[in-house]
Amino acid sequence: MTRTSARHLRPTVVGAGLVALDVVLNDIEDDEPKYLAGGTCGNVLTVLSFLGWNARPIARLRDDLPAEWIHEDLQCCGVDTSLLTATRDGSTPIIIERIRERSDGQRYHSYSLRCPCCGSYLPGYKSIRGKDAYSLTQELHGYQVFFFDRVSRGTLNLATHSLERGALVVFEPSGVGDPRLFREAWNLAHVVKYSNDRLRDMADLNIKSSVRNSLFLEIETLGASGLRYRSRLDGASHTRWNTLDAVPSPSFRDAAGSGDWCTAGVLNKLARGGLAGFRKVNSTRLKDALRYGQALSAWNCSYESARGGMYEASRPQFDRQIRALLSGKTIRIAVEKADPLAEHLPKLCPNCDELQRKTRSHAS
Repeated sequence: MTRTSARHLRPTVVGAGLVALDVVLNDIEDDEPKYLAGGTCGNVLTVLSFLGWNARPIARLRDDLPAEWIHEDLQCCGVDTSLLTATRDGSTPIIIERIRERSDGQRYHSYSLRCPCCGSYLPGYKSIRGKDAYSLTQELHGYQVFFFDRVSRGTLNLATHSLERGALVVFEPSGVGDPRLFREAWNLAHVVKYSNDRLRDMADLNIKSSVRNSLFLEIETLGASGLRYRSRLDGASHTRWNTLDAVPSPSFRDAAGSGDWCTAGVLNKLARGGLAGFRKVNSTRLKDALRYGQALSAWNCSYESARGGMYEASRPQFDRQIRALLSGKTIRIAVEKADPLAEHLPKLCPNCDELQRKTRSHAS
């Protein structure tokens, strides 16, 4: 079987939202910075590619060095980057992740949108334009899942198109933004997943009391406490919450991206048949899929950065370790230091570049 024909046999996920360059700074071990493709949409689709999917992210990047690194990293991970644009009027988001240690020795991470060198804001997210979304609807076909994490008119047009084509629509918001568009996104989705600590303001919108004919599964992650979910699958009542404790991590290094691994794990188990297959899921399969997603989250915490394990473990090793975690066994994960890209941080910040140009000009 050729590589092209094998790709056509794989389920396909199309995603629109945050695709960014993650700059990982480890203040504990004083490592060199790591430059990796990230963002919620970027991570979820890349993990699904690792799990055997054909993944096609949509993003409006700028024609710059960070975008080149994103393309390079995604392509190395088997992601189809044909729907990523890089133009002068686009923007390549850059996110700084710092890994630190508390006084009690516990590791934690934080995110920043400011350059650690000059303090100015780094480039942020730009949504796809309405006209570009319309063009995409004319060529997108044969995909089982549409995933999105940012809301705009163009993204909602793609979600509506996907709904009409029988794809499973998955919404994973990080915040509310425009309340009107947020409500529309919620009512278009079959699956909504959100973090308890990121969307407390969602309660003010009174969304949960509205009638949602399309929503089949709602997942709220609770950090170290696990998650809770409710569904209308298998005749269940959507009003009843069910709780699952977290799967313990073999060894904790960094929790970044763990929610993205959980999302990808659940979709990998339940969404390969699109909406039609998803609607046939019973309560046992649903619980098993959620548990699988939690195991992926726990495994990811053993590595640094949002997808660090993908660069250090083979797929057979990954499968064996996940099976062991699900069976309650203790496993040992050896971590090697990854080789960072040999570039300096200021080259990624347009303000730093401007400062350097002014400094050189003044010196001459």
